[in-house]
Amino acid sequence: MDYGMPMDTEDLGPQITIREANSSAVDFVLRNVDLAFANSLRRVLLAEIPTMAIDLVEVESNTSMLADEFLAHRLGLIPLSAKNVDEVAYTRDCDCEQYCERCSVTMTLRARCSSDGVMTIYARDLVVSEERANEFVGTPVIVDADGKGPIICKLRRGQELRMKCVAKKGIAKEHAKWAPTAAVGFEYDPHNRLRHLDYWFENNPKDEWPVSTNADWEPEPAEGEPFDYNAEPDTFYMNVETVGGLEPDAIMQQGIKVLQQKLASVIQELSGGDDQRDMNGYGGSSPGYTPGTAYGGNEGYTTPYGGNTSAWGGGGTTPYGATPYGQSGGAW
Repeated sequence: MDYGMPMDTEDLGPQITIREANSSAVDFVLRNVDLAFANSLRRVLLAEIPTMAIDLVEVESNTSMLADEFLAHRLGLIPLSAKNVDEVAYTRDCDCEQYCERCSVTMTLRARCSSDGVMTIYARDLVVSEERANEFVGTPVIVDADGKGPIICKLRRGQELRMKCVAKKGIAKEHAKWAPTAAVGFEYDPHNRLRHLDYWFENNPKDEWPVSTNADWEPEPAEGEPFDYNAEPDTFYMNVETVGGLEPDAIMQQGIKVLQQKLASVIQELSGGDDQRDMNGYGGSSPGYTPGTAYGGNEGYTTPYGGNTSAWGGGGTTPYGATPYGQSGGAW
């Protein structure tokens, strides 16, 4: 697929061309932005989008060959659905003592091997409690053809597992298990026209360092072309691969939302911080923000998937008063 989607009404504004997209990955070209913006988006996609992951494991019985800590680690890395994760509160912001249905999703694991063979325990064997923020969040992501999901462990005759797992909301800055993406590919200047790379080679750098397929999207520099010391990159090739908890369009919208919140927080501090707040309790606002409306105006932003809503629900607009850590708009 090849969609040209301008992100701004001006000809020189940021532009995105989606080269390929499916339910687990998106490949696109980001143009007319600087390196700082593109890299900021990359870092946010990697580490600052909230998802769900098992954070607490209460072991009632474990007679398998694996230690409790080993099993808890494996359980924490099972991808869970984060659809409509905004409806789940951070535990640090909840009024409960440890966890509740407002800030967590509870799962149980009950398994016992009574045969002579090997019994394999899969993610599908996790039973999700009905008491949760919505019907999607916290459900194990199972995409294999057999519908089993990742392997948790294996049991022999007489061995059993009885565990209670509690999934909580978090971001990958706190722990990698909350990462929404498996990888974020990032490249610019595939022909090395800007000389940001110094290739080590033995004979011929062109033969020993072949260019990527992204080089087909830019003209090859002419032989002996003079070097432009003032040139800066403005075209970036990105590939976002999800772990399954969120769809690619939801990850991109959440990434933009987090960037908006961060920029609004900076503007608030620069314009007076806590000493100069408007009628809604917020400090300085970014250009185009009208108190009581969606961030950046009434329409918010749109995606090639249509409208300003994402696969995980909710609008694509962001009231900037909350930070990605769930605190109100102070410094963080």
